[in-house]
Amino acid sequence: MEFNPERFVEMLPNMGYGMLGIFVVIGAIVVATYVLNSLFSKKQ
Repeated sequence: MEFNPERFVEMLPNMGYGMLGIFVVIGAIVVATYVLNSLFSKKQ
């Protein structure tokens, strides 16, 4: 196994898309949790 800096630089956009996807999914989970909590929480 060897480290190839040129290949690493070529893969940076793909890693960026992966990180963006992770943040989008986490954001969707947070929003869904907030919406469900506001819909089903008991008001006093």
